[in-house]
Amino acid sequence: MEMTEAKRKDILVLFEEKGNEETVLRRLNAVDGSVVWEFREVTKDVPLQVSTNVEKVFVVFLKGTKGAYSLKVTTLDTLTGKRLDELVIGTKANLNDEEDIMFVGANSAAPIVAWTDTEHTTLRVNVLGLKTSQEFPLVEDTVEVEIHAPHLIQSQPHFLVHSKTATGNKGEVYHIDLKTGHISKAYDLPLLPGKGAFATSSISANVYFTRITEDELILVSSQSHGVLGRWPLKKASSKVTPIHAVSEVIKKVGADGNYAVRSAALTTDDEWTLVRSGEVGWTRPEGLSGGVAAAFAEIPESEELAKSLEQEAHSNPVQAYIHRVKRHINDLQYLPTYLNNIPARLISSIAGTEVTSSAAKLSRDSFGFHKLVILATKRGMVYGLDIGKSGTAVWHKRAFQIPKGQKWDVKGIQVNESLGQVTILGANNDFVVLKTETGQVLSAKAPSSEATTQNTALVDTASGQRLLRIGRDGKIGSLPVDKAPKQTVVTRGADGELKGVIFVPDGTTSHESTSWVFSLPQDQRIVSIATRPSHDAVASIGRVLGDRTVKYKYLNPNTIVVAAVDNKACTLTVYLLDTVSGQILSSAKHNGVDPTKPVECAMAENWFVCSFFGQYTLRENSAQSLRGYQVVVSDLYESEEANDRGPLGDASTFSSLDPVDVPTGVALPSVVSQTYVMGAPVSALQVSQTRQGITSRQLLAYLPESHGIMGIPRMLLEPRRPVGRDATPAEMEEGLFKYHPAIEIDPKSVITHERDVIGIKKIITSPAIVESTSLVFAYGVDIFGTRVTPSFLFDILGKGFNKMSLVGTVLALFVGVTMLAPMVRKKQINLRWSAPM
Repeated sequence: MEMTEAKRKDILVLFEEKGNEETVLRRLNAVDGSVVWEFREVTKDVPLQVSTNVEKVFVVFLKGTKGAYSLKVTTLDTLTGKRLDELVIGTKANLNDEEDIMFVGANSAAPIVAWTDTEHTTLRVNVLGLKTSQEFPLVEDTVEVEIHAPHLIQSQPHFLVHSKTATGNKGEVYHIDLKTGHISKAYDLPLLPGKGAFATSSISANVYFTRITEDELILVSSQSHGVLGRWPLKKASSKVTPIHAVSEVIKKVGADGNYAVRSAALTTDDEWTLVRSGEVGWTRPEGLSGGVAAAFAEIPESEELAKSLEQEAHSNPVQAYIHRVKRHINDLQYLPTYLNNIPARLISSIAGTEVTSSAAKLSRDSFGFHKLVILATKRGMVYGLDIGKSGTAVWHKRAFQIPKGQKWDVKGIQVNESLGQVTILGANNDFVVLKTETGQVLSAKAPSSEATTQNTALVDTASGQRLLRIGRDGKIGSLPVDKAPKQTVVTRGADGELKGVIFVPDGTTSHESTSWVFSLPQDQRIVSIATRPSHDAVASIGRVLGDRTVKYKYLNPNTIVVAAVDNKACTLTVYLLDTVSGQILSSAKHNGVDPTKPVECAMAENWFVCSFFGQYTLRENSAQSLRGYQVVVSDLYESEEANDRGPLGDASTFSSLDPVDVPTGVALPSVVSQTYVMGAPVSALQVSQTRQGITSRQLLAYLPESHGIMGIPRMLLEPRRPVGRDATPAEMEEGLFKYHPAIEIDPKSVITHERDVIGIKKIITSPAIVESTSLVFAYGVDIFGTRVTPSFLFDILGKGFNKMSLVGTVLALFVGVTMLAPMVRKKQINLRWSAPM
């Protein structure tokens, strides 16, 4: 508030109460936050903004119905909050919705409200407190209008109108006479081609406007059109195409009176760029925030090399040998570069640092750490990130121009390694195909106005793997025979049921047919579904126990975990389904679950895990209750007994379609479960992946309260840990230890360390070439990438290895051998001469 008291500046807060649809304005004491007075508007008018000067308070509303609004300004007394006046400005149907309002000033430096018509031909401006508004024509073909005005109370009441057309932009500066309420145009800033942005700055009462275009930065005063400073934008790594900016203007001390300008601009590529008097200081890819889909991609090998190898494979041995010799001779042109890089590689290997290559070309490394992550954001941008170089953005492309207020709803992403392409499918029947190495758009289709896709599934077809689009209510439709899935596709029906869909060939097309339906009991709804990862390597089919017996793992690839909650009974039921037959292999019911909190599940190998918030009374002691975020882990085995393969025995084949009660039918797994209580809520569960599956697994989970990502060792979540007693020597040999229900958040297990990672929605993992390491990438509001080693780094020399000592020892041995060799040779010769004949 503008108040005469220097030590106290009260605050005006405008509320909209949803229950009774009333608008409430409260004046809060700046010292203790108490309510000085309160004003209530019982009409259903739409509140926009509150503005004030020393004498009055103005509340701006939209009056009427959507599509036929008019502007209403209510004037209140500053001291008491009583209504002094109410003005309705403009005729009915003058405004369609809130987006037509360009600007509402908050103080006497900008005591106006401005709006445009639907065609953006006329700008209407009303000085708060007056009944009439003034009209000003806009530039022809204007598509968007912005108002820039100072925020400081002591600033002069000047404002700038920024008109944007499809090909250029223009600025117009206006002055307000506070005594008469008259608005007059001061001067025009010319219409320039391309994108541009304006920013407002104030020094005392003086107001300055900074104009940033693709080529230069211009500073003008609000008093006159004279240019105070002009700085050409120096070429940066990427072109600056600003669409919004904020600036800070400083007048240098001295006789020349020059100015310095620092501007932060948002570009069309969703990047923040700092410009200091024409020099680009830094560029930050802020568009990476808001990730909605991501996938790992291998760095493509050279297409020329692939073609040469293919040509050699289809030639006779003599021609292939000659072709290979020619190729090797041609490769000699890269020998100088290779030799120049040897010292840097040697030094980096000894010092344990990263090799910084000057070449811009992407290349794989011998450990498999250099991979690309293809990230799609809600604003329609697609990025290629090199996770081997701290997530450097190799390329970025705008797939689609997403309208303001909407989000790109991505339903699936697939990387085709053989073609070096990535396909992204959206909910509105849209898609885009890009090259993984360069981001070149190969084909695309813009989103339609209606969402037609429920989900996607990665399926195997006669023509290879492809991303299958699943329509609303789980309908897929007929497909060509070469594009029809070989597996059973699980979809969601109109009533929430799960359906197993197979495709039956009929000539050149295949028609979908429902093989089974899984309907939930009444009042239950599905909240989470988990499947095994596409890469889920299993190193051993059994688990060796401490007494040298073996429990064989239940490794059915056609299984999914379905979690369903009952809102009335506050229960969570976890089902394990066979996707071929639709039969329930196992189920578990958990009581006292809060259905309003998220439920997450993850699955890998022969085990799955689910997290939820629950509170229930212990069965052993009714006086005690358990409350908190819980994690339930279940292991699946072929039999309860060791050294037993279950009812199927050593059968090489079986059918999931046989009834369960038939001895040769579906073998039900033996389930071993255990519950743990987490010290904090967890979400976005994912399991680490390695190339051969030898390394122990790690459960990765996002901690939304502490803004970190935690890696929980699989042995800590072992459901076979002994309860109520210490582990026996045989169990300790397996790695088991006494069960304790609570799992505290160990700071050493937080892989994000001291970094705050906000709003993570999903975590994806990928194996590296070395078995010890799994690549991790998390995205949401923030993105985070790292490498984890659940079984420690056993196949690479660690950073603690003293390479300098090793090199020094080898050099010392070489010097010693070099120096001692002549002495030994001389001694041998002398011995031969001195030997008796």
